[in-house]
Amino acid sequence: MPRLTDPFSIGDLTLSNRLYRAPLLECAGNDSKTIDTLIRELEPAAESGAGLIFQGATIVRGEGGCAAPGMTRVHDPAFVSQLERLTDAIHDHDSKIFIQLEHGGLRSMETWHAGYRAENPELTQLAVSRVPRLLWLADRLGVLSYDPHILSTEDVYELAADFGRSAKYAVEAGYDGIQIAGANMGIVQQFLSPFYNRRTDEFGGSLHNRVRFLAVVHDEIRERAGDVPVITKVPAETGSPGVVRRHLSERDTVEICRACEAMGYDGVVPVQGSVFWDMSLVRGKFPERAWGDERFAEGYGAAFGSRWKAVALANRLHARGFGFEPAWNANLCREVKNRVSIPVLCEGGIRGPEIERVLSNSVAAVGMGRPFYAEPRLPARILSDAREQAVCENCNNCTVPQVAGERGVCRTPSVLAQRGELARNGAYDS
Repeated sequence: MPRLTDPFSIGDLTLSNRLYRAPLLECAGNDSKTIDTLIRELEPAAESGAGLIFQGATIVRGEGGCAAPGMTRVHDPAFVSQLERLTDAIHDHDSKIFIQLEHGGLRSMETWHAGYRAENPELTQLAVSRVPRLLWLADRLGVLSYDPHILSTEDVYELAADFGRSAKYAVEAGYDGIQIAGANMGIVQQFLSPFYNRRTDEFGGSLHNRVRFLAVVHDEIRERAGDVPVITKVPAETGSPGVVRRHLSERDTVEICRACEAMGYDGVVPVQGSVFWDMSLVRGKFPERAWGDERFAEGYGAAFGSRWKAVALANRLHARGFGFEPAWNANLCREVKNRVSIPVLCEGGIRGPEIERVLSNSVAAVGMGRPFYAEPRLPARILSDAREQAVCENCNNCTVPQVAGERGVCRTPSVLAQRGELARNGAYDS
């Protein structure tokens, strides 16, 4: 059985250990403070020993496509070149950094964020095909707002080229690899999912055709960025409500991962979720403290309009169906690993004690996400003893304020108290 401290490889790149910081929202934007913000958010994980850092979802186009406020755009080579300061900071600690490339499609802010829609009335969402009936109903009820631009075949190829161009700029700035944001309801998942994809051209219909967008994206990256390691998340829509009959099964996910290996991807990250952007993606407790914090009320109103308290109530009800489950993607990752020879990375609900069990399934590496909001130097503890428990309580108080443009940080007093005690005892000093 591999140990957490053992090295492993993705493509031709060797990582010093098997612990990585999973992609999170850094909310760094595109301004004079962006680089400093990213260094502040990401360098502690490298400094404390994580072998691999993922910079969270970054947008490949200059307008539209952001799924949350403050997401960074990487369409401009002049801006991306400045990110070399970040990659140098990560490399100084013998760690590696991948950038996650994304476009939100129907999940973009021009769909759900009332204030953003008002400020950008000319923006429309990119859509793989017509809006699914359930989402059309949400539009009629005023919960969401859809005015989609359905991608032509030519548009699809141009979008893939944008992924390739952004990858090229990132590699020139020193990034060690590329991850495609293939899940969390972004545009790639929308191509893969039969719930969203009703196209009749070469990118729609059969599963073979629906994965074609991933193939074109891969080829664009290879042509423009060279032989850099490229991996992708791959969704299983097993958290979808029963009324959704057309969705990606775990069997579909395995087949997509096999197809990705044949395309030339260097690794996959299988994850379970829903066809919607909901609690199936994060799981855990209802974020009572975050929704009740008056400091964020104005931001919630800007995001959801006058009905934001109804959104909070819906969140409370939905949280009951998606309680926290340790390493909830482990079984799916094992099924994939049995069918592919490329590295399988596992994340989702990994908090420490599960690491040895997950690695015994022959996955290549394990990732943690939200625990880094609570413990930026978490690897110093986990690499010393993989059975150490992260202090994160899975309360989601860190994530909900991000819809109001707030930083992803831990705001739960009991967690912060534990972190403070560990810091005083030198747990993060190594």
